[in-house]
Parts: sequence; C-alpha cells; structure tokens
Amino acid sequence: MPEEIHYTSADGLSLFAKAYGDPDAALSVICMHGLTRNHKDFEPMIAGLSPQHRYIAVDVRGRGRSARSEDPNTYQPAIYAEDMRALLDHLAIPQAVLIGTSMGGLMAMIMMHTMPERVSGVVLNDVGPELNPEGLARIAGYVGAVEPVRDWGSAATAVANAQAEAFPSFSRSDWLAFAKRTYRETEDGRVILDYDPAIAATVSTVKPGFRTRFAMWRLFGKLKARPFLLIRGERSDILQAKTAARMVKRHKSAQLVTVPGVGHAPLLDERSALVAIDGFLANLATPGTGPASETEPGQVTFT
Repeated sequence: MPEEIHYTSADGLSLFAKAYGDPDAALSVICMHGLTRNHKDFEPMIAGLSPQHRYIAVDVRGRGRSARSEDPNTYQPAIYAEDMRALLDHLAIPQAVLIGTSMGGLMAMIMMHTMPERVSGVVLNDVGPELNPEGLARIAGYVGAVEPVRDWGSAATAVANAQAEAFPSFSRSDWLAFAKRTYRETEDGRVILDYDPAIAATVSTVKPGFRTRFAMWRLFGKLKARPFLLIRGERSDILQAKTAARMVKRHKSAQLVTVPGVGHAPLLDERSALVAIDGFLANLATPGTGPASETEPGQVTFT
C-alpha cells in the first residue's frame, strides 16, 4: 500500500507526498510534477515501472494536499527545491534519482546546483534551459483562468479544451482520468481545481530573455556530473526539438527519448517513456551495464 508522508518546510508549511514501493529499496526516486499538477500525475507512470524501486511523488506547496502559502512570493522553483531538501531529510534519504516534469524539471536542475550530493541521476520531462515563449504564453492563458465546473463531466471538458493540442488521440475516458488528477471533490460535493490560483502570478515573472537563457544554460551544465535522461513530447510547444538536441550534445552521455504524438508534457505512462525510464533506473541500480536500445549515441527512438 502507498505510504502517506507529511513533513514540514523550512518556513513551517505542512507538505505532502506519497511513497510507493519498499522503503528499504536500494533506489529512491523523487517525482516532481508540473506547474498546476500534483502527485497523482505520477500514478500511471509508477504503475508501469519496475516495482523494485521506491517512488516518492510530491505535492509541491500550493498543490494537492500540501498547504497553500499565505505568501504567493514563495511559489518559486528555488523554494520548491528547498522543500525537496526537507523531504529528503525527513525520510533520511542521502541520495535520490529525480524525475521532473516541466516545473519539476526546473526544480531538479536547481537541486543539482544547490545539493548535488543528494542527486544520483536526473530525468527531465519536456523542459530545458530554454522555454519556447509561445508555449509559455499558452500556459499563462489558462493558469488561474479556468472557469468553474459543475461536475466531473464538465471538468473533463475543461481539461480537454485546454490540452487538446497536446493529446490529440485522447478519448473521453482519458480526459475524465486526466480531470481526476487535476481537480478534487470537496466535502460538499463541489469539483474544484487542485491547486492554489495564486500560483498564476509566478508565470508572469518568467522572462525568457538572453540573460535568463544564459543563466539557465549554466544551471543545466551542472547536470553533466550525473546520468541524464531527457524526454520530449513530439508536439511540445515548450521544449523545442533544437533545444533538446543541444542539451544532449552538451551533456555527451545523455539519452534523448521523443514520445510520439503528444505535446507538453508526456504523462510518462507512454510505452516509450516507461521503457526509457525503466532502463535508466536499472542502470543506476546496477552501474556499468550501459544504456539499452540506443540507435546512435544519445538518441533513443521508438515507434
């Protein structure tokens, strides 16, 4: 059974995570979600991965079952990264693999800068040191601006309207499952978004200019010290193909997996993503075995 984890941030906020697998497993994997998401996003991925590892999916502050902050200025990746330090300390985990989707990937890069000794490997899901302004504008357009819904059916319609370009093959049941991971039902039966609308303010602070790109590429450079897997959605409007190729070229030993037919961000329960992550984790658990299924250095392709 999954284990519910309650811990406290450095500034006294009550935070939540859920752990899956043996607490004594040799490999611990911290799963960090995107901007408006929560720990539930990783449940399909975890169900498809090898059970020999321990997976810890977090609710970043202001999302899911973690407390909302009274100060919206604390809704920043650098502070989220420090919250992950508190989680590692709470669980007495000396070192972990990081899987970060979108915003969670930015957290992973920051953690490699601020606490490299706590990181054994990094998986970035559809994010990098350069973010496409068009994709950022799309996200800014819906974060905090989603109309209230009446029930789960209208919640499914709302997420389909916002994410249809990213998941063109989704069925109605897929959208309902997506909604169940995006919304929550209150005690009085209302269906509401499972995050603090105040997080929307942080999107407007992202300025992808030259100075930001320069600083982010320097931050990305910290990943060179650890094994690295990059996953990109084929239709992504956040991580451009040229940026992903440049990331792999700079890291040298990195693997790049492109998930066909999806945009930002892959759910990581796609076959190509599961195979890649399973192999990546297996290599970390058994060093020296080398990457599997490569067609050429740094490139992994699936059909």
